[in-house]
Amino acid sequence: MRHIARTPGVRGGRRPARPTGTVTDRNWAGELRAALFSALALAALVLTIDAANSTLTPARSALWLGLSLLLYAVLHPQRVTAGPGWLAVRGLLRRAHVCTDLLVSARAADGVAPRLVLRDALGGRVELDPKILTGNPLLWHRVETGAARARTSGLFVCGDELLRGLGARVDGDTAKAVFEASGLD
Repeated sequence: MRHIARTPGVRGGRRPARPTGTVTDRNWAGELRAALFSALALAALVLTIDAANSTLTPARSALWLGLSLLLYAVLHPQRVTAGPGWLAVRGLLRRAHVCTDLLVSARAADGVAPRLVLRDALGGRVELDPKILTGNPLLWHRVETGAARARTSGLFVCGDELLRGLGARVDGDTAKAVFEASGLD
């Protein structure tokens, strides 16, 4: 007979699914729903228009469904998770991971959308939208705590100003939200 250890506050003695101290992007589920809704709405709209015009064929249906799947693939949000000493970014097809305690560089990637690229001493590399960190102070805290340890150990040599600027933006947004919630704005 198997013995299940009782954990206070946890129903049935079961342990939580996530490790303690793990933080995830709080906006991810809403963004995922929006991506799914957009793809399904496009499919429904074009299939309905095609059916109303009596031009719907199996080949056209496959084309419209493929286009909707492509839209979903483009809109699928990255899932960012952080814990003590690590940050993971999972996209539709791949997962990347860095040890924040071993960060060696942070840089802003050029391109259409702003991207933050973090590299660690073990060769890990993640690329994410900085808005994910500014919109989730707990995620930012995990990254900043790890970066501070990397600074102390002398590993973090490139991009300190970038992370400090991002931290100032997170602090400013958080203070603004507190003032608005308390009616002091």
